[in-house]
Amino acid sequence: MKKTYKISGMHCSSCAMLIEGELEDAGMKATCSYTKQTLEVEFDGQAPDEKRIKEAVVNAGYRVVDV
Repeated sequence: MKKTYKISGMHCSSCAMLIEGELEDAGMKATCSYTKQTLEVEFDGQAPDEKRIKEAVVNAGYRVVDV
């Protein structure tokens, strides 16, 4: 299963790679798209830990937009 988040503050594909790296370091599989300004997090069964995802995005220097 996947959950999609809207991200603000990305300016290039390197921004997306930074976010993916932070989430990978947190043990999550994610795909970030600079062009769509989105983040997709994959998970099995249980929903992903929203707090950890937001912390990883903030640590990379960006923000999860509440939709």
